[in-house]
Amino acid sequence: MGIEIEGNKLLLDQLSLEAASGTFSPFELFLQADIVVKAVMVGLLLASIWSWAIIISFAMKLSAAAKKSEKFERAFSKAENIDSFYNAHGKSSLPSAKVLAAGIKEWRRSTARAPIDREGTRQRLATSMNATIASEIDKMSDRLNFLATVGSVAPFVGLFGTVWGIMRSFSAIAAEQNSSLAVVAPGIAEALFATAIGLFAAIPAVIAYNRFSHRLNKLEARMGRFADGFHATLSRELELEK
Repeated sequence: MGIEIEGNKLLLDQLSLEAASGTFSPFELFLQADIVVKAVMVGLLLASIWSWAIIISFAMKLSAAAKKSEKFERAFSKAENIDSFYNAHGKSSLPSAKVLAAGIKEWRRSTARAPIDREGTRQRLATSMNATIASEIDKMSDRLNFLATVGSVAPFVGLFGTVWGIMRSFSAIAAEQNSSLAVVAPGIAEALFATAIGLFAAIPAVIAYNRFSHRLNKLEARMGRFADGFHATLSRELELEK
């Protein structure tokens, strides 16, 4: 019991010195926090750093994919021979190129033997290309789950650090029976800093997640339009097959 009172007294003296000096820099607030609040702050900072790494890399990846897909589709629209275009560009890692490859492969399998089931071929072509679109979108959106998790969980983790820090400060104040603002303020500032870090991690993650989800939806719609156009082209070719 005596050890606990002595520890609370030291904490109170520490808080009083902070209040007297009037300094509440983030670094000093971190140093004065106990091990639990420090763990919360470090975890949130690491989550924020990783979120920004995902945001930057994903933004670059999406921009590159959109530009290259547009160039690929323009080249395809000008191609006079689909087989020649496929042989030249079919092995590209672009999502649109993979949709093209899926359509060509299914076309070749379905028309390899006579008689040709035209209606069945059309259905298999649509299924194959739609499955490829879904697969490519799933691959591209894989790391977005982390942004969604950080955006939803980080504020609550920061709030946990705040509640823990306030409980610790009030415990020390109650032991000394001193509730002046000069003593209370530093402890509360230290505790609220955890919530601030949680919001710092969550806000960019939520904004980026919503923005990237919108851009992925646009890319998926674009791939769908490309698949529909290619399906129409193959359907016309199918009418000429005997």
